[in-house]
Amino acid sequence: MSSATSQLRYQVLPGPEGLLPPSASAMGVVLPQDGEGLVEGVLTAEDLALKAAARAMLTRRNPTLFPGPLVVWGWNKHTQEKASVVLEIAAEIPGVKIIPMPDYRPIYPKIDPEAVINPCHPNLTIWHNKIEACIFVGVHCHFANVTLKMVRAGTNCYTIALCAEAGHEDAMVSLPKCGTEKLQKMVKALRQVKKEGITPWALTPNGKRELEAERDQRRKQREAIASAAPDFAHELVAGLDENEE
Repeated sequence: MSSATSQLRYQVLPGPEGLLPPSASAMGVVLPQDGEGLVEGVLTAEDLALKAAARAMLTRRNPTLFPGPLVVWGWNKHTQEKASVVLEIAAEIPGVKIIPMPDYRPIYPKIDPEAVINPCHPNLTIWHNKIEACIFVGVHCHFANVTLKMVRAGTNCYTIALCAEAGHEDAMVSLPKCGTEKLQKMVKALRQVKKEGITPWALTPNGKRELEAERDQRRKQREAIASAAPDFAHELVAGLDENEE
């Protein structure tokens, strides 16, 4: 490819890109075939895409897994097996969060961004938790497509889509046909990148400081909630006398 053509290539990069970013497919980004991956809009070998995903999840701030209904609810033996491998991926990423996307329906009056992510406003969860790298896995493709565009529009999060179908152009890294075997390759890629000497974000001074402050904040919140709860005072507080007539 000539340098002039290379300069014109549309790159799928962390945003915020603006209110209405163009669809990556409309900008010429094509989906990978099985055995390939997509990194920032460029087709590449599968192993290189896995390493790019692993590097982002290990080095960027507050890495997070967003498992969707296809792995959260254990519909059958296959999805249960996939969910087990997703937990293996999580175990290889120090400081990782797991925030599920349990449902696609809009949540009103507001979502709890520490508990869930919703495809109607995924940016709220990413902003609240200061997430700069994430993996979507087990999310139905039509909802993943919408969610990934919204994340690219409004956040600086590096998105990775481990898709069971054809993949997603609007993710920074995407791999298609992700069954348990390919998810296991993601586990191996994380281990390989760590062996190469990379320091995970959670083990850096900044990462340790931020995670420790977060733990303190959540402890204070729990204590405040517990102290604000009203005392239970009712005639049944002492229990019922079964012999009383």
